[in-house]
Amino acid sequence: MPADRLAMRQIKDILRLRFDVGLSLREIARCLNLSVGVISKYLQLAAAAGIGWPPPADLDEDALALKLQPPPTANLSTTPLPNFVEIHQELRRKGVTLQLLWEEYADDNPVEHYSYPHFCMLYREWRGSLSPTMRQTHTPGDKMFVDYCGPTIPVIDPLTGEVHDANIFVAVLGASNYTYAEATFTQQLRDWIGSHVRAFQFFDGVVRLVVPDNLKSGVDKACRFEPLLSRTYAEMLEHYDTASLPARPYKPRDKAKVEAGVQIVERWIMARLRKLTFFSILDLNAAIKQLLDALNHKPFKKLPGSRYSQFETLEKTALKPLPARAYEYAEWKKARVHIDYHIEIDGHYYSVPHSLIKRQLDVRITATAIECFLNNQRVAVHPRSMIAGGHSTVTEHMPKSHRAHLEWTPGRFLNWAITIGPSTRDLVRNLLDNRPHPEMGFRSCLGLLSLEKRFGKERLEAACQRALAISAPTRRSVLSILEKGLDSQPLPESDTAAADTPPVHENLRGPAYYQ
Repeated sequence: MPADRLAMRQIKDILRLRFDVGLSLREIARCLNLSVGVISKYLQLAAAAGIGWPPPADLDEDALALKLQPPPTANLSTTPLPNFVEIHQELRRKGVTLQLLWEEYADDNPVEHYSYPHFCMLYREWRGSLSPTMRQTHTPGDKMFVDYCGPTIPVIDPLTGEVHDANIFVAVLGASNYTYAEATFTQQLRDWIGSHVRAFQFFDGVVRLVVPDNLKSGVDKACRFEPLLSRTYAEMLEHYDTASLPARPYKPRDKAKVEAGVQIVERWIMARLRKLTFFSILDLNAAIKQLLDALNHKPFKKLPGSRYSQFETLEKTALKPLPARAYEYAEWKKARVHIDYHIEIDGHYYSVPHSLIKRQLDVRITATAIECFLNNQRVAVHPRSMIAGGHSTVTEHMPKSHRAHLEWTPGRFLNWAITIGPSTRDLVRNLLDNRPHPEMGFRSCLGLLSLEKRFGKERLEAACQRALAISAPTRRSVLSILEKGLDSQPLPESDTAAADTPPVHENLRGPAYYQ
């Protein structure tokens, strides 16, 4: 690269210190922090131009600079200029350098061409004439910048007339400026993730880095050095084998590419839709898609081609392929295991291994499944249920005692009771039928039938017969009869017979009174 030229102030200091003060070249070099070679060069130029100290009064600084800093000796009228537009495009390709492009330029112009330092200087000057957005250099397939537009587009509910403001999501590829845009009703996590998935499908590939703003849906904690991504957003990026590098807070230049893309979408798409009325988000996205196609095919002003042509020739092949299946949206929550070894998600209860009672689990929630994790290890999975108050219980999650309870059925209790006797069967049926749910009587039936081991079949059958006779068909009554030995006593007279014979009392008139 050519050395930077000295300021006229420094050149005048060289002349003053040499001719007025009388310092040596080395002393001047130390005073001005310049090399001896530079001091010698400008003193020789001054001597050749016949300039001493003080310089002639009729020379202003521009005229003095022209004498002491003559322009390059190359003949600009005959030396062919490099094609800087083509050079700028070629530099985006991996492995292409200015040195290689200069060598190709020199081979094409062997008779007369610029030196490599002069070639680099001319390219930098040309690149500085581009707009700030075009000056950015991005490797193909490297980055995708994402953000939302500031303005919104109203969508009217045709049934209620209610107006909803639709947000416009924008994604821009760094190297080609190829742009994607769509409308969603919110900027919440579900819409944020869905827009990323559809953007990857639109580009038909995945970049190495996604550069978002510090939107709360994607970034739990904004930080200049180590931003903390939301777990769902991080999981989506991992699914697509990419990563995220959020822009620093209050540093819009970190995402200048999408800032320009957002401005273009606002001017070329949203402004053209401002007079139209939309009654569904589908109609709005159809209109956006049509204008987006025109925007991507619109020719550049200072560069050849368009966003679409740059994408096809430069960036499409550099993108990583999409995974076999699209990411399924999932939310993460923390849930503590209740004492009944179930966790509650949206009003429904899902079982986990009973050994995890009172532990806090990470729960992944999708549209079809509930997955429970402890220390990143999955401990339970269930189909998702929308039944509020319902239970989804896996037998293997239950303690052994609870599993045994599950094995009991009304038929099993009745079959057991029949082996003891008809009265026992009738009392068991009574215990099952007089409950809102038969399962509520299982414990009482089990306690009743277990009395066989203690008192034997005959005594249990007799006790059940007596309990039915006195209208006390409960396990507690049967146990009391057995413990007091009442099962061996004669049964009391029928309650029906007693009810047919009224008691004798002087205040009772009797049926003859009414004849």
